[in-house]
Amino acid sequence: MWRLPRALCVHAAKTSKLPGPWSRPAAFMSTLLINQPQYAWLKELGLREENEGVYNGSWGGRGEVITTYCPANNEPIARVRQASVADYEETVKKAREAWKIWADIPAPKRGEIVRQIGDALREKIQVLGSLVSLEMGKILVEGVGEVQEYVDICDYAVGLSRMIGGPILPSERSGHALIEQWNPVGLVGIITAFNFPVAVYGWNNAIAMICGNVCLWKGAPTTSLISVAVTKIIAKVLEDNKLPGAICSLTCGGADIGTAMAKDERVNLLSFTGSTQVGKQVGLMVQERFGRSLLELGGNNAIIANVLYGPLHTKQAVSMFLGAVEEAKKEGGTVVYGGKVMDRPGNYVEPTIVTGLGHDASIAHTETFAPILYVFKFKNEEEVFAWNNEVKQGLASSIFTKDLGRIFRWLGPKGSDCGIVNVNIPTSGAEIGGAFGGEKHTGGGRESGSDAWKQYMRRSTCTINYSKDLPLAQGIKFQ
Repeated sequence: MWRLPRALCVHAAKTSKLPGPWSRPAAFMSTLLINQPQYAWLKELGLREENEGVYNGSWGGRGEVITTYCPANNEPIARVRQASVADYEETVKKAREAWKIWADIPAPKRGEIVRQIGDALREKIQVLGSLVSLEMGKILVEGVGEVQEYVDICDYAVGLSRMIGGPILPSERSGHALIEQWNPVGLVGIITAFNFPVAVYGWNNAIAMICGNVCLWKGAPTTSLISVAVTKIIAKVLEDNKLPGAICSLTCGGADIGTAMAKDERVNLLSFTGSTQVGKQVGLMVQERFGRSLLELGGNNAIIANVLYGPLHTKQAVSMFLGAVEEAKKEGGTVVYGGKVMDRPGNYVEPTIVTGLGHDASIAHTETFAPILYVFKFKNEEEVFAWNNEVKQGLASSIFTKDLGRIFRWLGPKGSDCGIVNVNIPTSGAEIGGAFGGEKHTGGGRESGSDAWKQYMRRSTCTINYSKDLPLAQGIKFQ
C-alpha cells in the first residue's frame, strides 16, 4: 500500500540508493528464497535475484533497491529496483505517446488484445497464484483465485468491448440528432494495495484498456515482485502484437511516485486503492487540479471468524493486531478466544473473538486489517441496522435471515448503506459482474462490472443539425 512520505514501507527494506549494476556479497544473495531449489518456479515468471521495477516499453529503474519478504517466515525473496522521479517522468511521456496509437485501434480489436492477456494469465495461473501466496501471504487457493479474477475480468472486458457506447436520444428539434458519445479519458493511473496485488489492478486495467486508455501502475512496495511478474506477462502480449509496451506501464515505488501521480495533470484518472487516511490525501491532491479519481478505500465489515487463513502481511500488521486487542480490553471488551501471536516463524496470529464492547466503541469502528471479530447483542432490526450504518466505512455488509420482509428492508432505503449488501453469504469476495466499491469513507469508487466502465471514459452530448434551419432549443426565437 502507498504509505506516507516518512517511510517507504516497514516490510520492504531499503538497501541501495545508487543507480547502475548491483553488487551484493555472494553469501547474502544465496539467502534469497529465489535461489533455493524449492522456489525455482519463481524464475518461470521471469523473476531474478535483482529485478527492474520500471516498464514503459523497456525495463529499467534508477531508484532505491528494496527487498521483499515472505510473511510466512520473514525470509527475503528477491530484490526490486524502484522507479525514480525521473523514471516516472519518462514513463508518463511514453505512455501518452502510446495512447495516440492505442486510442485509434477499434474497441473490439482492443478487446482481442485483452483476451490474449487473459489467456496468458491462464497459462501462468498456478505459478502466479503461488507468488501471491509467497509474497502477500494469502493461502494458495486465494492466491490462485485472485489471478482467476483477473482472467475473468478480461473475459468480461472482451464482451464489453463490443457493447460500450451511448444512446441516440430523441431531439425536440426536427432535422436534429442527439447523440451521447463516450471517449477514453487518456492515461489512467492505478495505485493498488498489498491485500489484492493482482485482482484490483486487473479490474482497472482490463476495463480501462478496452475503453481506449493506457495504464500506469504503481503497486505496493511490499508486493513489488507480483507487480513485475504481472507486467512481464502483459508486456509479452503487447510486444507479440507489435504494440507499444507503454500501453501498460509500471513504476514500482513509494510515496514519492504516488504523490507525483496524484498531482500530475497528465494523469487523466487516478484509481487509488488503500487506506481511508491516505485516500483523503489523494482525493484532495487530485481535486486540487480538478482531476478525476476513483477511490476504493477502507472497509470494516466483520462477520465471520475463519480458521483457514495465512499470516498477516508484515510485522507492523502484527503490532497493529496486538494494539487492537489491548485497546478492545481498555474499552471494556473481553477476549473470549485468541488474542495472541502464534509461537512459530512468520506473522501468524490467532483468530480472535471479542465480546462486551458497546456498539459505538472506537476500536470497533477502526479498520484493523486483522482476524478480530467483535460480537454485539441487539434487541431489534431497527437498532442493528442503525449500528451497521453508523460506521464511517461503507464497503460491505451482510445479514443472515430467512425472513423475506427483512431481506428487502435490508436492501431498501432504510437498510444497509454499504456499496455491497449481501444476504445469507459472508462479506468476503464479490463476483466481477457487479460493480465493486463502497460508500462514505470507503470513497464511493466503483470497479469491475456493471457500468463501472463509464468512470474510465468521458461523456459528450453531441447535437447534429442535418436540416437547413437553425432552430434553438426550448422553442426560443430571437426576433
